[in-house]
Amino acid sequence: MNPPLPAEVRAAKLWRPKQVLITPSAASWDHGREIAERCASLGIDVRTLPSDRLSLAFPDDERQAYAAAKQTLAIVVAPPSKRRLQPIAPSADWRVDLAEGCPAHCSYCYLAGSLKGPPITRAYANLPEIIDELPRHLGQGTITSRSAARVHEGTTFEASCYTDPLALEHLTGSLSALIAWFGAWQADAQLRFTSKFDAVAPLLQLEHGGRTRMRASLNPAAFARFEGGTSPVAARIAALGRMAQAGYPIGLTIAPIIAAPGWERAYGGLIGQVAELLAAIPQLDLTVELITHRYSPGSKATLESWYPGSDLDMGLGNRTEKRTKFGSVKFVYDATTMRALRTFFETEIGRLLPMARILYWT
Repeated sequence: MNPPLPAEVRAAKLWRPKQVLITPSAASWDHGREIAERCASLGIDVRTLPSDRLSLAFPDDERQAYAAAKQTLAIVVAPPSKRRLQPIAPSADWRVDLAEGCPAHCSYCYLAGSLKGPPITRAYANLPEIIDELPRHLGQGTITSRSAARVHEGTTFEASCYTDPLALEHLTGSLSALIAWFGAWQADAQLRFTSKFDAVAPLLQLEHGGRTRMRASLNPAAFARFEGGTSPVAARIAALGRMAQAGYPIGLTIAPIIAAPGWERAYGGLIGQVAELLAAIPQLDLTVELITHRYSPGSKATLESWYPGSDLDMGLGNRTEKRTKFGSVKFVYDATTMRALRTFFETEIGRLLPMARILYWT
């Protein structure tokens, strides 16, 4: 039997953009037209743009412009620069993008500092070209392909770096197509994606061959106010259980870990909740990724303009400055806080989820 969904849990509604725009180039691809047809069948207004340029008129008011952009899906063609695979440490060997942007409203969103312009969600129509890039990267990565601890995962491809593909799946079908492709690909490779959503029904009957790992991106219910528009935490965990029952390897992405007052009790309860819901699943293949909250000055400014009422702490009280190899600045928790967090998570996961493999801490 699949793990039961607690009676009090109600899944979040599937995202329904107010407008869908498709560029002429995207409309020349079968997959692009299929996305447009899916949207139109749901009664969503679909408009073909006169050119491939997304020159859209949004309100001058920043908050109104943000709201309008977050309600827009654009079907576009991924240019060569977007199809060129990049390493994505510490998660996977390579990043593969099916889309860019996300319909959720997370007040800690790291995309705020890395994507330019209004936060329109862009779905890529040229899926065959995206897939064509993958075979040449087989065995070429450095995160799992050449790691003694993770080499059994094969060459790994991360599909949720710049989007939440499950949040868009009912509109695009892109994730199902990629999972099926990996299932048929007789190679030492694995697709990975993480999600804050629970609409896994389209994925359960796919011939995935055990070559796709779904991870649920989780935070305690106490911090759910920072994750607007997403599925309830318990629904995400239950969906993860259904994926495991369907033979998928699964994982937890506990992120971003927030050291707010009461965090020990909140995260202890979360880990216990996961352990309870997954307890009945035999031969569970479970990984855990632990990512602490961090932000850049640019993302902080953007997020504060998008979510002026958020009480997410982005002060400097228990933070330290960290410079990346590219010279950019991030603010992370200080060493004392980091040690306390890491000790807690490693202890509790070892106690409550002894079958789980912790892939990394950052």
